[in-house]
Amino acid sequence: MTGYALHYTFLGIFFVLVTVFAAIPVIASRIVRPKKPSQMKLDPYECGMERVSDAWVQFKIQYYLYALVFIVFDVEVVLIVPWAVVFRKLGFFAFAEMAIFLLILFLGLIYVWRKRDLEWY
Repeated sequence: MTGYALHYTFLGIFFVLVTVFAAIPVIASRIVRPKKPSQMKLDPYECGMERVSDAWVQFKIQYYLYALVFIVFDVEVVLIVPWAVVFRKLGFFAFAEMAIFLLILFLGLIYVWRKRDLEWY
């Protein structure tokens, strides 16, 4: 066997082992679990309270817009904190990149604000 074939053989064995080890708990849980369904067990659980209506309730799209804006600014914080820790080592080029990044986010905030998507009504 050549060197490459040996590496691919080990890769194939590893893939098979990963698949088997991932499948064993799933198959074992299907075999071992109790199979006694009842109406109470099939109902969705909502904090210990009985269900009063259908779970398919329509929400305003506004809530999803709030979530998207939150995620954008959350990712901003995740990127700014490590940058701020090593800011002095990075130099002016990194400062300019972060300034452009913050400018784009600020323009996005102004856009969302002008469209009045941040108002709760």
